[in-house]
Amino acid sequence: MAHVVPTDAPEGAPPPDQGRRRGLAGYALLTPGSLWLALFFVVPTVSLVATSLYDPTGSLELGYKMTGYVQNYPDAISAYWPQIQRSLTYALIATVACIVLGYPLAYAIAFKAGRFKTVLLVAVIAPFFTSFLVRTLAWQYLLGDNEFVVTFLRWLPFTGADLQLINTPFAVVAGLTYNFLPFFVLPLYASLEKIDHRLLEAAGDLYASPFRGFLKVTLPLSMPGLVAGTLLTFIPAAGDYINDELLGSPKTRMVGNEIQGLFYAGDYPTASALSVAMMVTIVVLVAIYVWRAGTDELV
Repeated sequence: MAHVVPTDAPEGAPPPDQGRRRGLAGYALLTPGSLWLALFFVVPTVSLVATSLYDPTGSLELGYKMTGYVQNYPDAISAYWPQIQRSLTYALIATVACIVLGYPLAYAIAFKAGRFKTVLLVAVIAPFFTSFLVRTLAWQYLLGDNEFVVTFLRWLPFTGADLQLINTPFAVVAGLTYNFLPFFVLPLYASLEKIDHRLLEAAGDLYASPFRGFLKVTLPLSMPGLVAGTLLTFIPAAGDYINDELLGSPKTRMVGNEIQGLFYAGDYPTASALSVAMMVTIVVLVAIYVWRAGTDELV
């Protein structure tokens, strides 16, 4: 008669050696990314915070001393508060513009494009085939005072002959919207593409109008892509300085331009304090936004 040897391992559980190998494989997969982040994010961030606490009376010639001068933060924020407000405002307007322009575009590609879906997706990512700088320079040409866009607008009866688009807040926000629109459309399209069309048919069978079906089915299910797209638009737009440098004027300067100027001028403590303050502000705003509007797939 055969004897059954009792064991403590539950039925169906993997052998101990197999579970240990899976754990080691997980650590091995995390190692490259962790090293990359530690080297190129954590170390620069710590260095930036340390520089923000240098004695502001130092200079490149005399050197800077670490004195833990926390007063750099209120000084930098009070001196450049208008630029901080302007950057956040421009980024918010550009994000709203991306929602207005990008949501119908992503919806049409996901549900209405049919065999032209691939063509439209390539059209969305086509701007990435050229550099960010070249794309922004193209807008400098389009919005020029003597180009056809301004000439046509001046011809309209409700605009004046002195209409100007370049070097205005409109030009900066238009450039931000154009450059970051693909970052909004692509995650939103991926989210819309996953929606089961039978849910929309079920909403119609329950006598929901197309608009009510959109509000009750499509919009809630697309929230992960909508939230991800708005974050990918707002965050880089708030710290951008290329669009204002090429399309704006001294009256439209954003905080990124001021930080660049401070670093070039050798005022490292103020530039670092302003960078850290802006980074913390964006992190807090994003955390509140994700907490209020985010979904379980993001948090």
